[in-house]
Amino acid sequence: MSLTVRSVLIFALCALALPGCKQRTTQENQVSPDLVTNPVTASGKKPTSELPVMEFEFDHHDFGTVIQGEKLSVVFNFTNTGGADLVISQVSSTCGCTVPSWSTKPVKPGDRGSIEVVFNSAGKTGTVHKSINILANTQPNTVQLEISAEVFVPTSKK
Repeated sequence: MSLTVRSVLIFALCALALPGCKQRTTQENQVSPDLVTNPVTASGKKPTSELPVMEFEFDHHDFGTVIQGEKLSVVFNFTNTGGADLVISQVSSTCGCTVPSWSTKPVKPGDRGSIEVVFNSAGKTGTVHKSINILANTQPNTVQLEISAEVFVPTSKK
């Protein structure tokens, strides 16, 4: 069989197999398109009353003076004061020593949610500032939280 005929045959088989590779999704893990909207459109901006709004009790937490190696946590509570369901799609930190966790369920207007942040001071010294970035269906779509600490390294006695 010549190289050209073989190439055409392989191409044809691949083309027939591709429709079977379509990824299937279930209703359980789909987010309704009604929850995610683009507030800035060709017709102008949507009224803010139609958008989710993430309002935090506080956006910065200072752990104060801590001993190197301590693991500390803080919970940032928020309320959705907007007019649509709030969906947090991602929460990330600037360092592996700061680990956020949050619920992926939509927060209805008027309901409360929270983001827990655990800070591991191992290997850190002096003044430490870390940022936590939240990506949600709000306008603007990113919110930043901050934590800080003064990490004290105890001197060992011989």
